[in-house]
Amino acid sequence: MNAVALRPPVISAGSALFLDIDGCLLEFADDPAAVRATPRVIAALDALERRLDGALALVSGRTLAAIDAIFAPAQYGAVGLHGLEHRSDHPQARDPRLASVAEAARMVIDAWPGALVEDKGRSLALHWRVAPAAGTAIREFATQALEQLPDYRLEPGNQVIELRPQGADKGSAIRELMATPRFAGRVPVFAGDDLTDEAGFATVNEMGGISVLVGDRLLSAATHHLLDPAAVLAWLEETP
Repeated sequence: MNAVALRPPVISAGSALFLDIDGCLLEFADDPAAVRATPRVIAALDALERRLDGALALVSGRTLAAIDAIFAPAQYGAVGLHGLEHRSDHPQARDPRLASVAEAARMVIDAWPGALVEDKGRSLALHWRVAPAAGTAIREFATQALEQLPDYRLEPGNQVIELRPQGADKGSAIRELMATPRFAGRVPVFAGDDLTDEAGFATVNEMGGISVLVGDRLLSAATHHLLDPAAVLAWLEETP
């Protein structure tokens, strides 16, 4: 990984644009369910979607239902749960082992006011943004939970850790989208802020694209950098 400082170039009409949501396109909220896109963000995405002939997708750790709620009534191309959920997927049955872990997680988190369990159906995210002292206990719980979920993995993030099935990440999601007619032949551009976005950065770099780290993290595989969601929005609004 390298320290990155270059500002990304203006998004060209030949790009395929992929955007993380929380901490990148939109600011974090103490309660993830409270996040909503502003009219200005939606206007910028609508304009880009037209300019790119539809080659725009949100690539997020959230479920597709949560993504759509954030941007309603607009709806964009999207991949949810770090690549586990696509719009064309048929609903899958909930893993009963994960339901048991979620119940145990709530018992642990009850001791830390402000910490929360985000149950995504096929994965489980444990947040301690409002309760930073809970971080050690929550990480220890998540590590122990893998004994019940040996085919799952831990995905650490910004004051969150997620238990999710192995076999998919944002890099594989972007690669799959780039193989579809809407995105094929374009230059991939991906912006994200968290450790979960590094797989996407690596994939985009391999494909000769532009990877953009958002935030104050110093080291990344990304080739370009923007300070915060406000800077991302200003970048998205630039025209060639």
